[in-house]
Order: sequence, then structure tokens, then C-alpha cells
Amino acid sequence: SGCGSSISSQFSFVPTASTNPKAALKSKIVAEFRPQSLIDELLLYKRSEDQIELKEKQLSTMRVDVCSTETLKCLKGKA
Repeated sequence: SGCGSSISSQFSFVPTASTNPKAALKSKIVAEFRPQSLIDELLLYKRSEDQIELKEKQLSTMRVDVCSTETLKCLKGKA
């Protein structure tokens, strides 16, 4: 009957960053995380996606004969 309380007190220890190198590394990573470069990359990606969408819309409204090599040369010159 007295055993249960002594076992639970033995397992109540929670490792802290100072005693656990893995936890210390995680804390350091979280503390030093600067999301700005990720944000910049995502913005560039979004801009690129927007450009692709715009060009697709422009092409669909132009109704270009894609079999015409002359038309394709003109389009390529504008890109």
C-alpha cells in the first residue's frame, strides 16, 4: 500500500533543457528561428503562381492557333 506513492515520486522528474541535450537543441532552434526567409520564399512563389495564372488567362482569351509556327514565334517574342 505504501509502494505506490514512492514509485510515483520517483517518476515525477521531468528532464529540463540543462539536463537533456536534445531539449536544449530544440529550445535553441525555436529561440533562433527567423521565419522571414521562409516568408520571402513563399511570397516569391505566390507571385510566380499569380503570373502563371495571368498568362494562362491571357492565352485562353486570345484563342491562338497553336499549330501556326508564326503565331508561336510572335508569342515567344512577347514572353
